[in-house]
Amino acid sequence: MPFNPLPLIVAGIGLLLVLAGWLLTRRAGAHVALGRRLAGARGVRVGDLLDPGETPRRPVRIAGRIRCLDPIVTSRDDRLVALHRDVEVRLPNGRWQTIERLRLTRGFELWDHDGSLPIDPALAAEPLVVLPHVWRGGVAELSDESHRAAIARLEAQHGSLSVARSTTRMVSVVERLLVLASVTRAPDGSPALEPPEGGYVISALELDDAMRLLGGARRRSLLAGIGLVAIGCGTLVLGSVLAIASVLG
Repeated sequence: MPFNPLPLIVAGIGLLLVLAGWLLTRRAGAHVALGRRLAGARGVRVGDLLDPGETPRRPVRIAGRIRCLDPIVTSRDDRLVALHRDVEVRLPNGRWQTIERLRLTRGFELWDHDGSLPIDPALAAEPLVVLPHVWRGGVAELSDESHRAAIARLEAQHGSLSVARSTTRMVSVVERLLVLASVTRAPDGSPALEPPEGGYVISALELDDAMRLLGGARRRSLLAGIGLVAIGCGTLVLGSVLAIASVLG
């Protein structure tokens, strides 16, 4: 039987379309998988999980507030249960290099009027779904000693650096949260929250706002990327069908 290259060509085109779509969604700054996990889960209250009954088999999206006896207290008197900060500098080739990655957390209880359940935010997926505080300026404006040491090392390797940026995400004790978590039960029937695969998804935003944030700033790039992935997957399926048909034929 003569070799038919058409199925391979079609499958190759499909693979390229999927790759191009994935790159576009990355360019949009989108976190599609995180958004899909959060939006696709069933929404429950903390009190719903405290009642005896069937344990959810899949992760659920739990709404509640924060109770923490030992919060992180910042220099501005913010009382937090999570503080994530990334400081980066732009190299001469345009790539951003991280010079600080700070992750501070405090365990807390997620509660409503019917009860509470403990959560360790150190086990959260990233990014935290909160409005980020973004600063951008000159490298000379970074005053921390560790920053200056890291900049000196990078300049010795890559040349002069001029631009820096910092992205800070915080979860305050006053926030109302949505948390994607798995539910387990002890032998006595009492529930506990565990991080699902990939970690807890912690959002300080309502679901619609969280989806907009996770969609990234470049909406058109996101939609185009999703479209290319869908077309690419269809093309891959077509290539597989053509391959099967050529073998059977």
